[in-house]
Amino acid sequence: MMNAIALCAVGAEKVVSNELRKLNLSVADSGFGRVRFKAEVEGLYRALVGLRAADRVLLEMAFFPAEDFDDLFEGVRKVPWEDFVPAEMGLAVTKVRSSRSCLSALTSIQAVTHKAAAERLCEKRGINRLPEGGYGNSGVGNLQAEIRVYIDKDKVSLLLDLSGEPLFKRGYRLDGGIAPLRETTAAAIILLSLWKRKFPLWDPFCGSGTIAIEADLYAWDMAPCLGRTFAIENLLIADAVLERRIREEFLAKVDFSRPLQISGSDTDGRALNAARANLERAYQIARGIKPEGKKMTGERFAGHLPGLAEFMNVPMEEARPQGSEKGFIITNPPYGRRLGNPEDAEKIYTDMGKLERNFSGWKLGVITDHPGFESFFGKRADSCREITNGAVHSFFYQYDVI
Repeated sequence: MMNAIALCAVGAEKVVSNELRKLNLSVADSGFGRVRFKAEVEGLYRALVGLRAADRVLLEMAFFPAEDFDDLFEGVRKVPWEDFVPAEMGLAVTKVRSSRSCLSALTSIQAVTHKAAAERLCEKRGINRLPEGGYGNSGVGNLQAEIRVYIDKDKVSLLLDLSGEPLFKRGYRLDGGIAPLRETTAAAIILLSLWKRKFPLWDPFCGSGTIAIEADLYAWDMAPCLGRTFAIENLLIADAVLERRIREEFLAKVDFSRPLQISGSDTDGRALNAARANLERAYQIARGIKPEGKKMTGERFAGHLPGLAEFMNVPMEEARPQGSEKGFIITNPPYGRRLGNPEDAEKIYTDMGKLERNFSGWKLGVITDHPGFESFFGKRADSCREITNGAVHSFFYQYDVI
């Protein structure tokens, strides 16, 4: 068993913990955007492919006290890097964080960590210097094992990245629009809302369709990262046969037969076309087909297909529920940063108060960076959770009944 850490949005730790338990993985602890768990190699693959709300999965190579650079150097040097990093692979320390610790000079921490790990690898392999990086299973050159160093209260956590590209890059979204919501954050708020697939779900500001598509993936029981590769595939602990079996198990669980009422609407025709193209790619991945890339236009998804989200060119004020007395509105309205301005956003929040007329009895979940959303909306939320959307500090307001 190895210690691993799933990084996530601050505020999504409980969601990720629950996901790990559903994958039959043992959660050790959690806090401030990370969840520590135990897993064998099989469990690491399951976490990488199956976690919806995690941004990265990292292997914790060591955890030790260090009050000076000698402690740090010796602690890093004791790690058996040669059991994980292939001979043709380079090494990079890509991120350093230090809090409440004697060691606080980030560039020096980075340099000492790299020197110690490189010295160990060179000694074990009888070489003078590490290679610049070779070619991995994907055929991509200049591959490097990426190390992260987190120091808190003089305790060092050395982490080896298993993800490669962040896990919010599922492989289905080529066009995120002007102000996209991260796929992992979208999945987190869907899970936090306690939405169930038997209820309708509508996003009145769908943009490129992230919330509706993530709801589809969840409703299909589709593992979100089926269509992409990971950095673990190029490490010495990689097991291609095991990975293939796990991917096939996840793929066999995908079910399109359930009747679903998932929809998104917007007044931006370009965004709606992007949403349909993104949905088409997600649908292909869920069927085990490699997406065709930028050639997709989403035209064949312009109408509603059973079991798939529907995207409509309808203003929020004109939308009506489709034959259901209860449902969920989950949305990410404009923040007024990259799209419009704060005054425009506040007017939208005020106009959202009119949803009660047509969607009485529905639940509402809104993610926004505006701490005063409730005052413009005209109603106090039943709960408000702070959550990050990338680097944006946001709030998830939930209303049990509009």
